[in-house]
Amino acid sequence: MATDDFFDGREVHVGIDVGGREFVVSTEHVAEYVAGTGTVDIPGGYAPALVYHSEVYRSLDWYLPNIVGNLHTRQEWDLFFPMSVGDIVRSHSTVVDRYRKRDRLYVVNEVLFTDAGGRWLQRSRTHQSFLAENPAGEVVVDRAREQRQDRRFRVGEGDGEKIPTLPRTITLAMCEAFSGPGKNYHNDREMARVLGFPDIVVQGMMSICFLSDMLTQHYGLGWYHGGKLDVRLVNVVWVNESLTPHGKVREQVREGTRRRVFLDVWCEKADGTVATVGTASALE
Repeated sequence: MATDDFFDGREVHVGIDVGGREFVVSTEHVAEYVAGTGTVDIPGGYAPALVYHSEVYRSLDWYLPNIVGNLHTRQEWDLFFPMSVGDIVRSHSTVVDRYRKRDRLYVVNEVLFTDAGGRWLQRSRTHQSFLAENPAGEVVVDRAREQRQDRRFRVGEGDGEKIPTLPRTITLAMCEAFSGPGKNYHNDREMARVLGFPDIVVQGMMSICFLSDMLTQHYGLGWYHGGKLDVRLVNVVWVNESLTPHGKVREQVREGTRRRVFLDVWCEKADGTVATVGTASALE
């Protein structure tokens, strides 16, 4: 049997090639990242580590048909080598996993970034969830959801060095810069309501970029060369909320001539609600 005949032509399945592109890392792309995240700390000559945070969303051919209430739920990232302004970079996107948890279906899309010579620069895996059944009501995720006991998370307990950080208030202008230029539920209230949300849903990648910026500020090129991140997006962040990235060192292990530092990482709202939680590591 030919592989192309195994699946229905409309089915999203493991192994689907979602394509990619070749592009030049530009000062304009860096400026868009700065406007969208509010970051101010970028190592000289380099682009922000996650400047192409949303490459996975350039094509939505890997999405399931029911997009009402869809959510970005988990993000994995491996950094191998930094990107510099002027570099030629190639991206390639592939569906690498599908699974189900309770009432949601999950699709995992892996994006690989390489330079013009084929060297790996970064690899990311984005877990996107979709409702398995059509929702019964107009609002499928509301603001009260994060107050449930099963949406509360204990973080930062025990010993370990804390990484000092500052909160960032996520404005509509930031959402427009980060998730634009087209209108969608990450930058437009009406679009958000159409998809079952009461207000603009801040794109999950923004909190992930906040964590990356924190790790850049603390570890510099030790984050760009071999950094790792694995986080779950456990509560929705809404426009105009304040979010603070946090890191706490758990372990340090010799790795060649360097040390690898393992951390718990999370992003927290002003009221203590945890929005993003997971682990990271960097070299120093």
